[in-house]
Amino acid sequence: MQPPLQTERLIVRDWTTSDSDVQAALALYGRPEVTEWLTPVVSNVADLAAMRAVVHSWTESQPLLLPPTGRWAMQRRSDNLVVGGLVLRMLPPYDHDLELTWQLRPEAWGHGYATEAATALLHWAFTYDIDEVFALTRPDNTRAIATAERIGMEWVGETDKYYDTTLQVYRIRQGDLPERPTDGEFRD
Repeated sequence: MQPPLQTERLIVRDWTTSDSDVQAALALYGRPEVTEWLTPVVSNVADLAAMRAVVHSWTESQPLLLPPTGRWAMQRRSDNLVVGGLVLRMLPPYDHDLELTWQLRPEAWGHGYATEAATALLHWAFTYDIDEVFALTRPDNTRAIATAERIGMEWVGETDKYYDTTLQVYRIRQGDLPERPTDGEFRD
């Protein structure tokens, strides 16, 4: 993504292999309270060396992905702290439907960062030739469900066809996307 997306409080940018990004990624994906909600099921990353390998694979694959797919860091503008991550990827069988995912460090929960960043990312993504984007959440992940609804996503049902688990399916189309906020009005 060139240049990075900016909102009032956040920068959505590519991950780098810098020590600060690897440490920030570990502070996010090394937390069981974050990884327990990921689909497909992923265990938390055990240590800095393992996280470095994961971030390296992200940075190597990013230029090869067709826009608007990708994986990005969510960085707070006030102090440059990476508070989360965003992903736009193809859903299985990997030929048509796009999935939006977001992850936040637990200490960043409740500030509207996921809603703000995801809304900006969707505005950018819809400049490409796509019709809709989906979000999948576990039925008991009330935070993710609330965020999907704040983004403007509509519940379309429940399925077990992805990732071998029962998931709630939310969808947004370009015409359903709220205007980009300028006053930090969104909250997670």
